[in-house]
Amino acid sequence: MSDWWEAAAAWHATHAHVARALLAGSLVSIVCGVMGCFIVLRRMAFLGDALAHAMLAGVVIGYLLMKWLFGLEAHAPAMLVGALIAGLATVGLVGLVSRQSRVKEDAAIGIMYTGIFALGGLIASLFSHYIHIDLLHFVTGNLLAVELADLWMMAAVAAVVLAAVILGFRSLQLTSFDPVMAASLGVPVAALDYVLTTCTSLVVVSGVHIVGVILVVGLLITPAATALLICRRLSAMLWAAALFGLTSFLFGYAVSEWLNVAPGSAIVVAGTLQFAAVWAVAPEHGLAARWLARRRAVPQTIREDILGCMHRDGREWVPWKSLTERLECGATMLRRAGEALAAGHWVECSREGLRLTDLGRDEALRLRRAHRLWETYLERLGTPVSDLHRRADQLEHVNDERAVDYLDDKLGHPLVDPHGAEIPVDGKRIVAGALVRVSLLREGHQAIVRQLGPAAATLALSVGQPIRVGPRRPDPITWTIDLADGSVVALDHRQADDLLVELRD
Repeated sequence: MSDWWEAAAAWHATHAHVARALLAGSLVSIVCGVMGCFIVLRRMAFLGDALAHAMLAGVVIGYLLMKWLFGLEAHAPAMLVGALIAGLATVGLVGLVSRQSRVKEDAAIGIMYTGIFALGGLIASLFSHYIHIDLLHFVTGNLLAVELADLWMMAAVAAVVLAAVILGFRSLQLTSFDPVMAASLGVPVAALDYVLTTCTSLVVVSGVHIVGVILVVGLLITPAATALLICRRLSAMLWAAALFGLTSFLFGYAVSEWLNVAPGSAIVVAGTLQFAAVWAVAPEHGLAARWLARRRAVPQTIREDILGCMHRDGREWVPWKSLTERLECGATMLRRAGEALAAGHWVECSREGLRLTDLGRDEALRLRRAHRLWETYLERLGTPVSDLHRRADQLEHVNDERAVDYLDDKLGHPLVDPHGAEIPVDGKRIVAGALVRVSLLREGHQAIVRQLGPAAATLALSVGQPIRVGPRRPDPITWTIDLADGSVVALDHRQADDLLVELRD
């Protein structure tokens, strides 16, 4: 045991910079992953980039103040405070510009962060004889140059940020997913936004030492985005993002040592490759899962074509072979479509074939109604009769009942299609006890008058009066109503639409 301890002490004495680099990188990558979850969920990735660039002005000003006032150079706490103030000033200016001008928030972020970043570069140039900051390493990172003071600063930042997340987890969770509800419940949304911005600024400042100002956004966003691919709950996402941040750092650092390249770039590249790998194999949102889902999916048109084909067939049980011959799809796809329809309780499935349920029969009638209405509409547009069925077969799959109802109304609620086949009624609304317009009813329907609209007010009818729908008259289309005393009332389209009745059995 003593030999192992002596060997570890000897390694630390000769590789102290490596130990500090590993510890600092682990702390920063974990806390960046945790904070990145809230940044990703709130869609604030661009704001994180703005904070990373704007902190240059704060670092330079903090350095100058400590140099002029106390004669201290590269004072880490002062530069941290300066960067934090610069970040908060950036957020405040972005909010001011977006609220008080026509410029949108994304443009305001671009204006402010580039302006403040340029201001930092300008001040650094003007006072270059006072400032001894390695701007190259500030931009690209200098992991192996982490000093003990920097390490303590990173540990303090990690402790503060993680404590803020733990203590305010519930409120941060609510404001991230539904800020309107959070405000209605009395949660201080604006205050939490400033807390989140402050924590993000602290994390960005600490991350600059590892990967530099350019790549710190990758360390902040990529692990969180990777965790988002596999997690459904925020609590699990936080743990996963911290783990992905740590593994990307360790793998990237190992690669940088092996290839003798800049650690910052290798760390961010490792995180990106990790994201790509998880994206490829994620169980629900990954590329492979989506590809398999598309292969297993059954197009809506095929399912609806099966229902229509079964309804036209008329037999109680329609054999698989008969459906395969009539429909343009393979036997495997047909089997999958039948299973999907059975899962939706539209059909009953057996080895021999399929049978429509009441729900499936209603859906088949709805499709037939839509098909024949589209045929009627296309015929009035001048479409050749030979093309009516093919084109209507494509349009009938438009699953918007309002569009079909609008079409029915514009056509004057026709009774038959151009081929002379009857157009089915709307089976969902034309049921006993329903309140419907007379224009939707057919000959033989019995009902009770419930409401007379403005156009129907002049008719010789009264509320509560029983009626029977008679035949329609063409040219112009006219609805007729038979009354109990033997008289007949004629209605035009507007009057038939304005007369609401309660349908009887």
